[in-house]
Amino acid sequence: MEKGTGSERSEVPVPFSNPRKNETWVRDGWARALGERWIWDRHAARIAQVVEGAVPSGSCLATGTTDTTRRSSFPPVVPPAPGFLMASASSAASAPAGPTGWIAGQVANLGEFAIGIVAGIGDVAIFSLKTVGWIFARPQRRDVLVPNFYRIGVMSLPVVALTGLFIGMVLAVQSYAQFKALGLQTRLGSVINLSLVRELGPVLAATMLAGRVGSAMAAELGTMRVTEQIDALEGMGANPIYYLVVPRFLGCLILIPSLTVMADFMGVLGGYFYSHGLLGIDYHHYWANSREYVDVFDFLMGVFKSLFFGAAIALVSCHHGFHCEHGAEGVGRAATNAFVHSFVLILLLDLFLGIWLNNVHDFFRPEGPRRLL
Repeated sequence: MEKGTGSERSEVPVPFSNPRKNETWVRDGWARALGERWIWDRHAARIAQVVEGAVPSGSCLATGTTDTTRRSSFPPVVPPAPGFLMASASSAASAPAGPTGWIAGQVANLGEFAIGIVAGIGDVAIFSLKTVGWIFARPQRRDVLVPNFYRIGVMSLPVVALTGLFIGMVLAVQSYAQFKALGLQTRLGSVINLSLVRELGPVLAATMLAGRVGSAMAAELGTMRVTEQIDALEGMGANPIYYLVVPRFLGCLILIPSLTVMADFMGVLGGYFYSHGLLGIDYHHYWANSREYVDVFDFLMGVFKSLFFGAAIALVSCHHGFHCEHGAEGVGRAATNAFVHSFVLILLLDLFLGIWLNNVHDFFRPEGPRRLL
């Protein structure tokens, strides 16, 4: 009834005069409806027994107990319509049984897995194209690039150097017995240095970068996604790929060659110190054979491959962070998947780039590969 008049108004009642409270009221209503729907799906069998009269009327369906005192704390449960139960029964009966049904299920699972892989590859490709496009669309600010370069490059130097040092020593330990049996102890330096600059240096530097930086980027961006900071950037009109992904991508792409050179240098030193100091190999023959069998192409080959490794680590890690699931478990899963997928992609790229670069080497050097004997 309106004040001052005897007529009733036919307007829709508004719970609150404040628009923010109205939005909260609507959101709570949706949450309550979704919760009731979850209860129906969770306890469909018990509700069906109530309809058929198989369960006593005093049982508490919401908790699965028969305590009538606890039942009063839950909202009353109304049995569903008969059509709902008939639809659930018909959907369960429509699934084929026997070997045919099992084969059909396996084929469906395989198709779903294949579609998921194709969709994931396409999603990463679109994400990568957007990242590369923003590199050339607008220059990055210095105050954004320098902190990312410091975290990615400078903070990764100690672990990369230490890993390269011990890998060079391990190569000397494992190769010395076989070379000594052939009387080729002095050729040990060529094998150690060639393996380091072509394969082990770039792969180990990329692996350390994926483990230390890639997981951290995925966790950081995943936390920003869960706490809706990325959505806030989009709401303010800023592109999150430009502000969050491009600086990290440039840091990995530009600084991983330096980390690869550091891994090569420390590996060469570690192999030399162990070979000369503990195995007694003459330093002149060690360095002379290394200079003979390791050339500039081998060094540039490792540096060139590291560029692809760094780009793959940045794109995969940032993509997992951007598409992180909700909750702490989703952030942890994003960090784990970022490292695993980056490492697998590093090995695949190393295989195909190694085959292609070997063909390039044979094209410019028709005499064939160098031999130790």
